[in-house]
Amino acid sequence: MGAVRTRIGVLASGGGSNLEAILAAGLPVAVVVVDRPCGAVAVAEAAGVPAELVARRPDRLELTHAVVDALERHRVDLVVMAGYMTILDKPVFDTFGDRVLNTHPSLLPSFPGAHAVADALAAGVKVTGCTVHIATPEVDRGPILAQEAVPVLPGDTTESLHERIKAVEHRLYPDTIRRFLQDPA
Repeated sequence: MGAVRTRIGVLASGGGSNLEAILAAGLPVAVVVVDRPCGAVAVAEAAGVPAELVARRPDRLELTHAVVDALERHRVDLVVMAGYMTILDKPVFDTFGDRVLNTHPSLLPSFPGAHAVADALAAGVKVTGCTVHIATPEVDRGPILAQEAVPVLPGDTTESLHERIKAVEHRLYPDTIRRFLQDPA
């Protein structure tokens, strides 16, 4: 129970800025699994970390099994979603339990889902932020590990607000992962 987890599998779908922050923090990334060709592959390769493409497919269960297989081939202990935009099914949670972490660009439980930043702007909130949580089959509903507020500024666009949230996320996520590795309870 108190064993230190030392092999991280990162799931990514985009440019890889969260992956860059995780790698810069010196966290032990064993593999990066992507669901499409994306910038995260180049980030992984530049760091000497293997990257595997497990492309989206119509059958979510089949996709999930393929992702779990890729993670298990690399003997991953902890799964870290870093801008991974594909919802996985129950087998990933059966395999890794409470060892699947996610970051989300809002102060959950407010604004779950894929359009959190735009939803926060549309709602007219003055503060949003980012959340690091344990991922569960119920999207964006798992136990919260860390949160940090980001003010919404006059004239913010989805892009400008998201960039400020990412700046916080790039610090908060690696710090939270490190704390989780030290004390996963």
